Amino acid sequence: MTEVNVREKVLAANASAARGLRASFRDSGTLVVNLISSPGSGKTTLLEATARELRTRLRLGGLDGDIATDRDAQRLRDAGIPARQILTGGACHLDARQIEAALAEEGERLAGLDVLLIENVGNLICPTSYDLGEDFKVALLSVTEGDDKPFKYPAIFARAAVTVLTKADLLPHVDFDLDAVASQIAALNPSARVLVVSARTGEGMDAWYALLEESLAEKRTAVAVAAAAVPA
Repeated sequence: MTEVNVREKVLAANASAARGLRASFRDSGTLVVNLISSPGSGKTTLLEATARELRTRLRLGGLDGDIATDRDAQRLRDAGIPARQILTGGACHLDARQIEAALAEEGERLAGLDVLLIENVGNLICPTSYDLGEDFKVALLSVTEGDDKPFKYPAIFARAAVTVLTKADLLPHVDFDLDAVASQIAALNPSARVLVVSARTGEGMDAWYALLEESLAEKRTAVAVAAAAVPA
């Protein structure tokens, strides 16, 4: 069997598991967001701030993918939400079967959530191809990484419904062209939303929180409408 055929079989198995997850999340009314970025872009810091802001209004939970250590999940638990670390043992991405297993093992702790935040392994390439049953992907790009990344890594920026430009408090100290990045993202995905935030200062974070709350409401409305349209 060729390497191409093996990859096709792996992706097909992943797609099947993702369909099951998506149906389960639809039934539970859980919004699922898959965050993808390079290491050090600020995913965990963004999610810590999100947990502290929204934990009194929404039931949040986290799944954190990493090659080793459970530090990211512990940071989310310290921020006040249930979280589980998924150790990939060297793999550069999470897959749908790992999500299934983690949710099954956690049981009630991660059941019936309003929002499930999946922090993927730090990598702009590998996680892009793997559907985790999410409602949408979020690409993060810190201003310290350079403004050429969307065209250098087009797949993730083309597929992400939202791009979050992080560490905005450092803009005065780096050479980063916001307009150039926005133009690249628009060329790759004209419907993508772009947010500019600093989780440390709070700049732009209200827009991120609002996006999550609005997306949850839209999903639940759509599910209710679809259910009402089914003949009794």
